[in-house]
Amino acid sequence: MKTKITQSPTIAARFIQHGELVAFPTETVYGLGANIFDEDAVRKVFEAKGRPSDNPLIAHICDLSQMESLISEITPHAQKLIERFFPGPLTLVLHKNPGVPAIATAGLDTIGVRMPGHPVAHQFLRACQVPVVAPSANLSGRPSPTTWQDVKADLDGRIGCILKGDQTEVGLESTVVDCTGSSPIVLRAGAVTLEQLQEIIPQTRMADHEATDKPRSPGLKYRHYSPSADVTVCTYPQFTVSLDDEAYIGLDAPPQPASFKKILICANVEEYARSLFHFFRECDQAGVRIIYCQAVDKAGLGRALMDRIERAATK
Repeated sequence: MKTKITQSPTIAARFIQHGELVAFPTETVYGLGANIFDEDAVRKVFEAKGRPSDNPLIAHICDLSQMESLISEITPHAQKLIERFFPGPLTLVLHKNPGVPAIATAGLDTIGVRMPGHPVAHQFLRACQVPVVAPSANLSGRPSPTTWQDVKADLDGRIGCILKGDQTEVGLESTVVDCTGSSPIVLRAGAVTLEQLQEIIPQTRMADHEATDKPRSPGLKYRHYSPSADVTVCTYPQFTVSLDDEAYIGLDAPPQPASFKKILICANVEEYARSLFHFFRECDQAGVRIIYCQAVDKAGLGRALMDRIERAATK
């Protein structure tokens, strides 16, 4: 298969309408889209990524009217979060409409739904005229793609089309909130922070992921976000590097920055999050063996950033 690369949302949407896959930019990371109601197309998502079939997908919409075909009801908590955070980097888990194919939800009775705030994503989804399931547009387990070139490196020849856009603004996947119970539960941390959610619904809390082996959100059950290099979490970088195949990313400069093969000092947590996955990929291309990631406080966006770093460091 030859992968079409285009800047036209309309051209990209034709691939969706013909049962093919399209990688497209959002404000979080690039997604790999398929028509949610085309089971063969959804199956191609798992095949192209090498993704386990028990890892649920997230539906992307351009308009709230599309939710009727995806979910059985919008709960009061979900309605409050929609009013505050849609469109944006927030996914809400709700009980699914029976018409949604089981393959899209890993057999669960729930589905995650989000409305991206990215203008190109919005144009693309509107042109598709159907809700689109879209995990990150990378090979399963690899760092999520934040540029169209990252997508091409992983999926060229495996998908129908790549819709080109700029580097993604957030750089981490969406926050996922389960709204099916008595209080909202954050299943996956992201750019919409726990603190922001609690401003709207104070009883919102983080999930206990030890409670189930069938999580309602992607990014929880399997190893994710990992470069080929080993990822090591460090505090303030008080160490000496003696080899030329190590890299460092963080907020503070290490004592001997010239010792590293690659190094990136970020101005703030937002830049750190935006740069992390692309830095991982650059390190792999450079033959880096170990990547040191400086730890940050697990508050605000730092909670999501540390989640991704710690999962990448897990072997």
